[in-house]
Amino acid sequence: MDHVKLFTDTSLACSKLITKRYSTSFSLGIRTLDESLHAPVYAVYGFVRWADEIVDTFHGHDRAALLADFQRQTAEALATGLSLNPVLHAFQAVVHEYGIDQEFIDAFLHSMALDLEDQNYHPGLYNEYIYGSAEVVGLMCLRIFCHGQPAMFEQLRGPARRLGAAFQKVNFLRDIRSDYEDRGRVYFPGVAYHRFDDGAKREIEADIRADFEAGYAGIQQLPRPARLGVYLAYVYYLKLFYKIKNLPATHILHQRVRVPTNTKLLLLLGSYFRFRLARL
Repeated sequence: MDHVKLFTDTSLACSKLITKRYSTSFSLGIRTLDESLHAPVYAVYGFVRWADEIVDTFHGHDRAALLADFQRQTAEALATGLSLNPVLHAFQAVVHEYGIDQEFIDAFLHSMALDLEDQNYHPGLYNEYIYGSAEVVGLMCLRIFCHGQPAMFEQLRGPARRLGAAFQKVNFLRDIRSDYEDRGRVYFPGVAYHRFDDGAKREIEADIRADFEAGYAGIQQLPRPARLGVYLAYVYYLKLFYKIKNLPATHILHQRVRVPTNTKLLLLLGSYFRFRLARL
């Protein structure tokens, strides 16, 4: 028995469990990817989820020290090809196999560090945060989808960033109340929580809509094994976006908007048939 492979496979299984426990929507999207893509994408999600938990959950602990230790362990895992933290062991294996850029990892951890303190997000810092917290996650996945096809990766880099930005900005709108009340954050530049109105909301939505359009152009060019899963994530977030768009600013300041499970299943079915009929 190859015990090293067993350790790595078990670590990958841990990342899969984390994904299923923390995000039913993301788990559903991964399951519609080609099976060969499941394990590496689970590994990416496990890594980003664990870092995000450090900065968003453990408020009774020294989160800066926890994040610094996580960053140190990440660097060590990447350098040695081994970690006794199963999330980091799975992640380093995928980084090495698929050539995920160190710059993406560094940018992501930098954005996580920004969440340790209350920030006044001027436009430059806002774009920097979105790049590190969302766009590079899409680029990590794109490295997996375009494995062995560097020209395709470069061609789709821009659309992948725009799609990741769209998803993150929708999250910011959906979570605007909890981000402010629980963490003291308002990510949108120039937006004061207590003066957030329909006019400010429309400006944000126009920006998000442009990101969605640019991102969709990239989805149509993805390798077929990845296309359905990414498209499903797109239609789910687009549905959430339109639900938010059709509500007044006062509503999202008081109630978190959700897409019901039965609607998600309908979106899955519609996406699947569109994919099978070669309309995607």
